[in-house]
Amino acid sequence: MKQSEFLKTVMPFKDKVFRVAKRLLVSTEEAEDATQELYFKLWKNKSKLKDYKSIEAFAMTMTKNYCFDRLKSKQASNLKLIHSNYKEKDTPLDRRMELNDSVSLVHKLIENLPEQQKLIIQLRDIEEYEYDEIAKMLNLQPTAIRVSLSRARKTIREQLTKQHNYGIS
Repeated sequence: MKQSEFLKTVMPFKDKVFRVAKRLLVSTEEAEDATQELYFKLWKNKSKLKDYKSIEAFAMTMTKNYCFDRLKSKQASNLKLIHSNYKEKDTPLDRRMELNDSVSLVHKLIENLPEQQKLIIQLRDIEEYEYDEIAKMLNLQPTAIRVSLSRARKTIREQLTKQHNYGIS
């Protein structure tokens, strides 16, 4: 596989790889390192890429595994989940603050979900992968993905309702 062919194949999902890495790791720098490491590994094994039905799904699986390995490593003992890619323009300040508070609350609630649910929410609701693609990435049945996603959404919905009905918890 030539360099130009490789780039045409893998560059379209570079931002998705980065966002998943950022969801799972602490910072932009950590996510950039993970993305760079993934692309280095893909480049090293570019001759084998044609064997994969979905290179994107393979890359997302590699990203997930790399990030989990980083989180388990001794170097990652101080990492935590941060996700802040929401931006709104041309909105009054008070409305922007309200939206930012709501987005922050949802991110905080996602942060408190079990790892698997957290990752499934990221892949399905943010990255917009299909259930079958997520199932391949996580080595789970599509039914298990649907159930886990449903439980995660229900947990978030209940916590949001509680927050809005009773104030700050």
